[in-house]
Amino acid sequence: MKAIKYTGLAIFIAALSIFTAVLFIGEFKASKDTVAEFIESNSIKSDILKDELNNTIAGTTYSNGISFSAAIKGAIKKSNDHYDALIEKYDAEKNWDKKGEQFQYKVSNVSGMTYNLAKKSGSGLIVNNKGLFWWLTFGLGILGALLFITPNLILLGKPGIKHDHIYHEAATNRGWIAWLVLVYLVCFYLVLYFAPYYAVNWTFILDPISKALNGGPASQWFVYGFLYCTIMIVMAVRMYIKYRHNKYQIMRTTSVLFFQIVFAFLIPEIMTSLNMPGYDFKNAFPLDYDFFFEWNLKSLTESGGIGLFILVWGIVLTLVIVPLMVYFFGKRWYCSWVCGCGGLAETLGDPYRQHSNKSLNSWKLERWVIHSVLVFSLVMTLVTLYCYFSGAESLIGIKSQWIKDTYSFLIGAWFAGVIGTGFYPIFGNRVWCRFGCPLAAYLGLVQRFKSRFRITTNGGQCISCGNCSTYCEQGIDVRAYAQKGENIVRASCVGCGVCSAVCPRGVLKLENGPEKGRINPTEVLLGNDVDLIELAKQNRQSS
Repeated sequence: MKAIKYTGLAIFIAALSIFTAVLFIGEFKASKDTVAEFIESNSIKSDILKDELNNTIAGTTYSNGISFSAAIKGAIKKSNDHYDALIEKYDAEKNWDKKGEQFQYKVSNVSGMTYNLAKKSGSGLIVNNKGLFWWLTFGLGILGALLFITPNLILLGKPGIKHDHIYHEAATNRGWIAWLVLVYLVCFYLVLYFAPYYAVNWTFILDPISKALNGGPASQWFVYGFLYCTIMIVMAVRMYIKYRHNKYQIMRTTSVLFFQIVFAFLIPEIMTSLNMPGYDFKNAFPLDYDFFFEWNLKSLTESGGIGLFILVWGIVLTLVIVPLMVYFFGKRWYCSWVCGCGGLAETLGDPYRQHSNKSLNSWKLERWVIHSVLVFSLVMTLVTLYCYFSGAESLIGIKSQWIKDTYSFLIGAWFAGVIGTGFYPIFGNRVWCRFGCPLAAYLGLVQRFKSRFRITTNGGQCISCGNCSTYCEQGIDVRAYAQKGENIVRASCVGCGVCSAVCPRGVLKLENGPEKGRINPTEVLLGNDVDLIELAKQNRQSS
C-alpha cells in the first residue's frame, strides 16, 4: 500500500511540475491585424504606444507568455512615463489645460490589456495540444492525488481520529514541506490576482471546457474556479476516508461540494452563456463585497427581470435569510455547509487545522481585526451607495473609487486570497474565516447573542486528551469548556463538528435548542468572556 502512495505522490509532483512549466513554454506572436484590432478596441490614443505595438511587438515571435507580456508592459510603461513627464511639466508651469489633456493618453488597466493581447496572440505547443496538456496537468494530478489518498482506507486501520502523529511529519508540523506549499500557494495567488498575463497558458488548456459551459474562452477566473472545484473534489475523498466514522462530516463535506460545484461554478457559467449576469446565489453580502458597486448595480438593473431578481435576492439573503438561519442553526449552516471559502478550508485545508493559534492574544486580535473588516466593508458600501444615487464622487471626504479600490486590494485580494489560502500550511486553514471574513463577523454577532445553536459538553466524561482543542480550526480551547462542562457559545465557532468527531468519549455534541440556558446572562451584560478567559489561563497552567 505504501508503494501505491509513493507512486501517487510521484505522479502528482510530476503533474504539478508540468502545470508550473507550462507558463514558460509556447509561442506568442501578435499579427499586424491583431495589434490594429487591439488598438481600436481599447481606444488607445498614445502615438508612442501605437508605434511600439506596431513596430516592435507586431510580427515578433516570443518563446513564452512571460517574455511576450513583459514586452507589452514595457511598451505601455514607456508611453505612460512620457505622459507622466508632461503632466509633471505642465503642473509646474500651472498650465492646467495642457496637464488635463495628457491623461487621455495614459493606460490605466495595464494588467487587463496585457492579458487580452497575450490571449489573442498565443500559438504553438500549448494552443495546439490543449487536450494533451489537460491530461498531463489536471488528469495526472487527480490520478496521483487519489493514488496517494485512497490507500488510507486500509493503512488507517479502525475508524477514529488520533493526533499522535500529526506533529511528526514535515507536511503537517510547519516543516519544510509545509513551507514549500505555502510559497507555491502564495506565488499562485500573486499571479492570479496581480499578473494574470503570465498565466495565459493555463487558460488555453481549459478553453474547450469553458467554451462548452459559457460559450467563450477561459479566463484566469475560470481557471481558478475549475481548479478550486477539482481540488475540493479530490480532497473531499480524503475527508470521506478520514472521517468515515462520522455521518455529520460526510454530509457536511458533500454539502460544500454541491454548493461550490453547482452554485459557485456551474450556474454562473451557464448564466453567462445565456447572456445573463453570472451570479453565485449563495454568496451573501458583505462577503460578496462588490454586490453594491456601481458596475454591478448597473449590470443588474439593465438585465431585465433576472437582474432585478438577483438584486432583490441578494438583499433578502443578507437581511432576512442569513440571520434567520443563524438563529435556528448557528453560523455553521453557511460557514461549514454552504460557503466556498469554508469548503476549501475544510478540504484542502484540513491537514493544517491544528495550526490555528489557541492563545488569548490571538483571540483578542481576532475580534478586533474581523470586526474592523466588517466596519470597513459597511463604510465602503455606504459611501458607494450614496455616490451612486447622488452622483457625487465622495462622502464626508471619502472618495468612492478610492475606498472600493483599497478594499478590493487589501481585503478582496491580499487577505482573502494570498493570505487566506496561501497561509494554510503554517497558520491553519481558517485564517480568512477567523480574522478577515466580514460575513463571518456578521454571522458571529447573531450566533453569539441570538441563536439556538450551541455545543454541549459532558465534563464528567472528559479525559483531557486534547484532541478537540488540537483539531479546532477556529482557535478555540475546546478542552477548557469540556473540563468545566460548559456550553460552547462562541462567535467564531463555525460548527464544523470536528471537535466532536475526534473526541474518543463522546463529550461534545452539536445541538439546536432553546435559547434559555444557552449562555450565562452575566456574560451578555458584560459583553466579554472574563470567566472563560480565566478558565483558559488555568487550563493552560495545568497543562
